[in-house]
Amino acid sequence: MNFILESFNQATNLILNLDRELLQIIFLSLKVSGIALFTATVIGLPLGAFVGLKRFVGRGLLITTLNTFMGLPPVVVGLFLYLMLSRSGPLGFLSLLYTPTAMIIAQTILAFPIVAGLTHSAVVRVAPIIKLASRSLGATSFQTTLTVIKEARYGIMSAVIAALGRVMAEVGAILIVGGNIAGYTRVMTTTIAMETDKGNFELAMALGIVLLLISLMINFFMFLIQKRGVKEDFQWD
Repeated sequence: MNFILESFNQATNLILNLDRELLQIIFLSLKVSGIALFTATVIGLPLGAFVGLKRFVGRGLLITTLNTFMGLPPVVVGLFLYLMLSRSGPLGFLSLLYTPTAMIIAQTILAFPIVAGLTHSAVVRVAPIIKLASRSLGATSFQTTLTVIKEARYGIMSAVIAALGRVMAEVGAILIVGGNIAGYTRVMTTTIAMETDKGNFELAMALGIVLLLISLMINFFMFLIQKRGVKEDFQWD
């Protein structure tokens, strides 16, 4: 018990003293996850909205694929990217393996189906009367689409936050393609795993505390968004 308390105290000191290595790891984690989330949102949100609003051949297959990829094992993504980016792979000439860019690509692949799939679910839950009312008022197809997306905004925001939670907690894929190189590709999750194996519990625990606080913030914002969305649905009813 004393060992745990001592490690916790040392971890707290690292945080309060703004340890340089700690801050560097946290900054890289936020940078990689932030860029990956932005990219996944830019691609996934329009796709999810399109699938939710339009009817086309293969739509059911696409929806099934998105739902399946929402639970895609990170190590599988890491393995696939490793084979693609390694020297003997088709994209080896880009020299992206063991770089932050490779980590961003991995996290984007993991976040994209979550954003697209949950955006689709949010859009299809919008009451059909919204579309009918918009069209009856003379709105164009594009204006109707914007109206539906506006009504589904809380569900879409929840999708983005859920994707953020996924990438922030990711370790398998980025460990494979990033290599956990000190000062270059070390992020919070991979550092926690490595430092724990080395017996450096102070740094691991400090990063664990920061990661837990970030997780709490993500879930708190998710709760607020869902609560507001439910309240508006109730007022509409």
